[in-house]
Amino acid sequence: MKEQLEKIYSDAASDIEKAVTVKDLEDIKFKYLGRKGEFNEIKKKLKDLSDEDKRIIGSRANEITKQLESAISEKFQIFYEQELNKKLEKERIDITLPGQYIPRGSVHPLTSTTNEIVAIFQNLGFSVAPNEESPEVETEYFNFDMLNVPKDHPARDMQDTFYTNIAKNVVLRSQTSGAQVHVMENQKPPIRIIAPGRVYRNENINSRKNNFFHQIEGLYVDKNITFGDLKGVLNEFIRLYFGAVRPTRFRSSFFPFTEPSAEVDVQCIMCEGKGCRTCSGTGWLEILGAGMVDPNVLRGVGIDPDVYSGFAFGMGIERLAMLKYAIDDIRLFFNNDLRFLEQFKK
Repeated sequence: MKEQLEKIYSDAASDIEKAVTVKDLEDIKFKYLGRKGEFNEIKKKLKDLSDEDKRIIGSRANEITKQLESAISEKFQIFYEQELNKKLEKERIDITLPGQYIPRGSVHPLTSTTNEIVAIFQNLGFSVAPNEESPEVETEYFNFDMLNVPKDHPARDMQDTFYTNIAKNVVLRSQTSGAQVHVMENQKPPIRIIAPGRVYRNENINSRKNNFFHQIEGLYVDKNITFGDLKGVLNEFIRLYFGAVRPTRFRSSFFPFTEPSAEVDVQCIMCEGKGCRTCSGTGWLEILGAGMVDPNVLRGVGIDPDVYSGFAFGMGIERLAMLKYAIDDIRLFFNNDLRFLEQFKK
């Protein structure tokens, strides 16, 4: 058995010497040292030997096993270093060559405009309404009914509002004003929030209108809130957003959920009030709608209008960005033309 053991060792050592790949080494290890390998087969026969032979043959078998494991490990290390060197040689980088240019992206102008507006109102004491209180998929109850919009109002017509097939009364919101109702149902005055988000209207797309755009809704409800407070907040916002004091005017208007209501204009940035194509010769540009929250809206959410009053406003983010950056086509924000977007890198 000793001669057989030495013969197996000699064959194994020879095979290790001839191995040229890691796969060869794995096959050799399995053949000689595996659970069903040749050395294990010999070890199984030790029980049939005398105690003296068991000691001698068993000791030699263990010694050979360690020698073969060591030889295989050393050969494997040689192969590993060879493969590593080949890989390093192949992937060598000439650090004297100029680096590869990787263009960097930037924040979309609508996102940066939204962030700027939100930051201004946060500095004025407003907080951002949670997303769950300003959903894009809304029911008619929140989009119309609770905002004092009667059943026969033209805004409910299919030509203006996108109705979904989820249910008969489920729509894509046509305004962010529904956030007012959600917030007032879940909070008690004082309330001072803004709610930015996407809105949808079934409009014919042109340079001034799109069927998908962005708004920011604002709401302030507390005791003794007046129209003067509304004017003060909006004039301060305009000053901070446009970077200078600009003449403004509040024109009487109508919104079902505010009374009195007003549309807010700023002096045309293009012509400084002299009249041009952008302002249709009027010298003024409309930027938002606002007004005092209608008492019926307050009653609907359980707020006593004899104790509390408030104001609300809504502004289009695209319109404000167009005014600030002198952009004459709303579609540019959605075409993903890099020539346009790269102008807003900072």
